[in-house]
Amino acid sequence: MISNDGKTNREISARTAQAKINFQKMKTILTNKHISIKTRKRALQCYIEPVLMYGCEAWTISKQIQDKLETTEMWFLRRMLRIPWTAKKTNERVLDEANKRGSLVRIIRKHQATFLGHVMRREKLEH
Repeated sequence: MISNDGKTNREISARTAQAKINFQKMKTILTNKHISIKTRKRALQCYIEPVLMYGCEAWTISKQIQDKLETTEMWFLRRMLRIPWTAKKTNERVLDEANKRGSLVRIIRKHQATFLGHVMRREKLEH
């Protein structure tokens, strides 16, 4: 969904909502303390992030949208680690606790660069 002004805010909001719904469906697995954080992060990568990032190659990411995506990423991690909002933990401490290095926005930028490479090579070697 691209608006008349070329923005994809509605699409990103819809994708975020769908990813959160899927997270809630898998909540028993993703928040289970008996499963290692590594395995839970892998499940998040395999089942939740693709729902969020579907079609991200065409997104226009402003600072506002970048902040929203980072907030969504932290929402996932805080729930996986069962960290309440009342706890005074910074996002950096949560990322350290989860051993998470890759940022969701960085992954989206990588997808966009890869897609741009495909578009740029469209009439070259493989054509």
